[in-house]
Amino acid sequence: MAVYDLEEQEQIEEFKAWWARHGNRIAAVVIALCLAYVGWQGWRWYSAGHAEAAATLYGAIADAQRSGNTAKAKEAMAQLADRYTGTPYAARGALVYAKVLWDAGDKTAARAQLQWVLDHASDKDLLQVARFRLAETWLDEGKSDEALKLLDAKTDDAFVGIYADLRGDALAAAGRNDDARKAYEIALAKLDSRSPYRNYVEVKFQSMGGTVAPAPAPLPGAPAAPAASGNAAAGSGGTAPARAAGGATGAKDGAKP
Repeated sequence: MAVYDLEEQEQIEEFKAWWARHGNRIAAVVIALCLAYVGWQGWRWYSAGHAEAAATLYGAIADAQRSGNTAKAKEAMAQLADRYTGTPYAARGALVYAKVLWDAGDKTAARAQLQWVLDHASDKDLLQVARFRLAETWLDEGKSDEALKLLDAKTDDAFVGIYADLRGDALAAAGRNDDARKAYEIALAKLDSRSPYRNYVEVKFQSMGGTVAPAPAPLPGAPAAPAASGNAAAGSGGTAPARAAGGATGAKDGAKP
């Protein structure tokens, strides 16, 4: 028993010596790990609360857009831009607020909101939607050169068709009919052949001297394709309001502010 006690005492002394050499380092590592875990949990909590608050403000802007309440949209957007610029909701909110301002007749302020998206957004799709809408506003003002500067930017394939169509409109407005025809031709090559919007682009393409190849004969038993609307030709040199319909989430969902 005495021998066992002696061995145990020696082990204790060895541990004390080892701890004296390494204890502070181990304690520091343990404390750092604990702090990192607490910080990570705190960041998760903060981020969740941050995103929730930003989402609430975005919802307020969307509600204001539906009701035409410009003052409410302005207040919510001011908070969103001031406190939550880094969240995806800020850029989306600015796109919706631009629509509110445009509908209210404040075109300069609407354009400023779209530029804010270009300056602050990180989402590539949102940037492409904002750039497209901003180009539409310049074309609406008769400033085709400003529109073309924006439309010359490289885009994802999903946006090529609508960008080319609007580029054709800007070129036609500038009297560059040959270039406009080429732009419409690119648009037709990229747009869905079943889309009514494509019929609208075809009319503009033909007005510039382009020739559209006849559609292939339908297979036996296949449903007939709907006839092109007579309204498709309205304003053959202007913009297409339905070109990117109301939301902030993609090429098919954008609209003039």
